[in-house]
Amino acid sequence: MWFHPESAQRLARLLEIPASRVSEAMGDDVRQTWVNNNYAMEGIVHEHDGESHVDAWGVEWTRQYGFNQITGFPLAHATREEVLRYRFPADKIEELMRLMLPVTAQEGEYFIGCDVSPCVYEMYWRLRGIEMALLDMAEAPDFASEMLGRCADFSAELSRAALARYEIDWLWTGDDVSSQLSMLMSPAAWRALIKPHLARVVSIGKSKGLWVAYHCCGALRPVIPDLIEIGIDVLNPVQCNCPGMDPLELKAEFGKRLAFMGGVDTQGLLPTGTVDEVRRATASLVEGMTRGGGGYILAASHTIPPETPDANIFAMYAEAGISREEIFDRATDIRRKLTSRPG
Repeated sequence: MWFHPESAQRLARLLEIPASRVSEAMGDDVRQTWVNNNYAMEGIVHEHDGESHVDAWGVEWTRQYGFNQITGFPLAHATREEVLRYRFPADKIEELMRLMLPVTAQEGEYFIGCDVSPCVYEMYWRLRGIEMALLDMAEAPDFASEMLGRCADFSAELSRAALARYEIDWLWTGDDVSSQLSMLMSPAAWRALIKPHLARVVSIGKSKGLWVAYHCCGALRPVIPDLIEIGIDVLNPVQCNCPGMDPLELKAEFGKRLAFMGGVDTQGLLPTGTVDEVRRATASLVEGMTRGGGGYILAASHTIPPETPDANIFAMYAEAGISREEIFDRATDIRRKLTSRPG
């Protein structure tokens, strides 16, 4: 489960624990971190809106409305020759690998993942800007494929490094290639320019016998069969309000070949529904998505927004068998451990 930073802070105050321990108190089963460029977006936390940093890729991030947003694209105004001279931060790989140490310290207690996203398209547009990235794909597909391939090369390098060092349970990949209404490029363009490069990253996890998860927000229904073909095992976050992304329909069509993580609506249900509506919808989702033997991980369809009432969050967890009382008991244990530490 992912929480908007403001949601996590509010729950932390309610539970009287650090925000970094909220997932533990809530009973979440997965522990993972980012070792690719998503760390620069989500792992570096600024205290105030307007604060910025430039990451190892040359991307500038500024906190806006609680999240880090890109405010500087290093290749936005570069010529294609200059773009081809760009080099990924290979000298930072050991530093990036160390980000996994707090996660792997919990091996055996939680399900451990390593996040190497963004893998292909989303990494390229973070460097180039979304308009230029799409223009490159339309006007110069060979050039675009070369750069998309280099993005995948770095993600693959990080994957190999992580799997050589750590015992993990799944490799987490991803690229947001869809909007709320449709894919950002045609399915044919995705298959020609992105799929082969993504497949190379996925194959590294599969070669080690790992499950491989893929994250993409939005309406990506047209390429789900392709994701299955290249070896994706788990699809996240299943934004249920987008065309073609009804969770129960996806389960019926693809459930024998693909597991799903997500699907609890964060646009209408969680922030504006009643407690009873949240419980009924979550119970229906769990029942429908596990019919026939599992293949589902309960989670929201995006980060849980700040306007979500606490009662609705607890109602969703209750349908997973985690009561409010259990959450508060775990928070008490966390506080006890923190206060009993030496010094």
